[in-house]
Formats: sequence, structure tokens, C-alpha cells
Amino acid sequence: MNNKLYQYLIGAVLGLLAMQLAAQPYPHKPISLVVPQAAGGTNDIVARLVAPAFGEAIGASVVVENRPGAGGNIGTQGVARAAKDGYTLLLTINSAQAINPALYKNPGFDPINDFVPLYYIGATPYVLVTPPGSPYKTLADVVAAAKKKPGELSYASAGNGTISHLLGAMLNTSAGVEMQHIPYKGVAPAINDVLGGQVPLAFASLPSALNYIKAGKLQAIAISSAKRSNIAPEIPTIAETYPDCVGEVWVAIFAPMGVSAEVIMKAQAAMEKVMARSDVRERLIAQGLDLSPVPTNRLAALLKDELAKWVKIVKASGAQLD
Repeated sequence: MNNKLYQYLIGAVLGLLAMQLAAQPYPHKPISLVVPQAAGGTNDIVARLVAPAFGEAIGASVVVENRPGAGGNIGTQGVARAAKDGYTLLLTINSAQAINPALYKNPGFDPINDFVPLYYIGATPYVLVTPPGSPYKTLADVVAAAKKKPGELSYASAGNGTISHLLGAMLNTSAGVEMQHIPYKGVAPAINDVLGGQVPLAFASLPSALNYIKAGKLQAIAISSAKRSNIAPEIPTIAETYPDCVGEVWVAIFAPMGVSAEVIMKAQAAMEKVMARSDVRERLIAQGLDLSPVPTNRLAALLKDELAKWVKIVKASGAQLD
């Protein structure tokens, strides 16, 4: 057999295999659910609670894949550039999708034109935490200490430009103080350093801090939602003292733009089944999520509203990253 004939036959076989795979109904192989942050954060916790039920509902294995870096840009870029076949989906939070475009000169993706909103899961506040032995028991204690020694009191965040960073900047403005921001590469290392006493305070999402609060390892000072959390009503809101200091993290699933409508509808139908399950809902609520529904056709509008909101806050904070 000459070389050209051999290459032709190999090409023909590969072509037939590709056609057979393409003809199979979706999904016929594992789905990657990309979380563009490190393990331990809100969307990672949510992804690992949702993924098994999503897999059962859609009829395929769903693998959670953490792709952290650049505040969520690396994982988000990867999904935007992935094959438009529905096998790579993005489970993300609004800090990556709605804040990074204002924070970074070139985040490497367009949150509106590179993605199809697939499903909104829920929202949760951030909580200002400190170790139990800390002298800061209330928000008034924190503000008084920050006013006494401007620039000396520090707080940890999950990274530059995250909501946990910008909430501190908002509190600085609202209370007329100057707390020092200490950025970390994710919420888990930030919490670890607060637990270890290296940093006195941190803004962390309620799901990422709740177990530590329940175990008495962290003390909750205040939360960032407009109203108190149903899961922890004893924690006062920052807004009770500073009404304009409000910010929550919401979690949603997006697909790369270009995925077929049929695939999108199958994934949405599967997520409807997931979120109708009482066991899944109970676990998410126990983590501090508000599961008030946002219709998929409203998710795109919500994202646009958030983009407009956070660009103003980013500019006021002076934060800018290359």
C-alpha cells in the first residue's frame, strides 16, 4: 500500500468516526463544569453540590474543574474559547463576570458577547469575620479602631478586584476610614491567615466562612446583604449602619456563545430538575444561599445591571489591574 493511499484511508476512517460522534445525541461524553477560582470559594462549593445531581439529570458524568488565576480570567477565557459543543460550561460568580471587565484593562473575554446565560442558581452575602479572641466584636469596634489609627487596620480578601476587596473599599468610603487591603489568591488562604492571626479581619462569602463560624473558629461581625440572612439572622448587616454598603455574590452557569439552542435547552431542563430537588436545595440553603429564582431571560439583564454597578465602584476604589 502506497503512502498516499494509506493517508487517505486513515483520513476517511477518522472522518467517519468524527461523523458518528457528532451524530450521537447530547450528551454522550463527560461534561466539564469549569470553576474559574480555587477550591473553597462560593462557586466551588456550589459546583460540588450541584454537579452530581446535574449529571444524573442530564445523563452524563459532570466533572468540576478548577481553573484559577487572574481573578477568574484564566478559567473564563478558557471556556469562552472552548469548543461550542456544550461539553465545557462555566459555573461562575459575578465578581469574575461583572467586575473583571471593569478591573482589568484586557480581561480576555467579553461577558456579554462570549457567553450564553444558561442558569442562575442563587446569591449569598459576604461576612466580615475575625478570630474569636479579637478585640473587634462589632462593626462599631472595627470603625473606631480604623479611625484611631488610619491605614494600620488591615483586612484580607480573595484577591484584587473581588467583591470581598471592594466591600472593604465601600466600607472605607461609607465610614470615612482607611483600612489596609491585603489580597490573597482565593478565599481559603485569606481565611487561613485570619485563623492564624496574621490578618485581623477578612471579608469572605458566607458559604466559605459558615462552617468556621458555626465551629466557633471565626466570629462574624456583619454581613453585606441588604437584609439579614435567614440562615444566620443573628448577624447584623453592614447596611444597618451604612445603607449604601451592600454587595452579594451570585452564582450562575454560562455556556460559550455558539452552543446550539438544543444543547442549551437540554442543560437548562436538567438544571430545572436539579433545583427542584429538595435535597439539593436544602444543602445549598444550609450554605447560606438565597435561592430566589431569576429566570434565564432575566440573567442577561442582571449581568448588564451588575456591569454598570460595579464599574462605578471599581473606579471609586482606584483599583486597576493589567
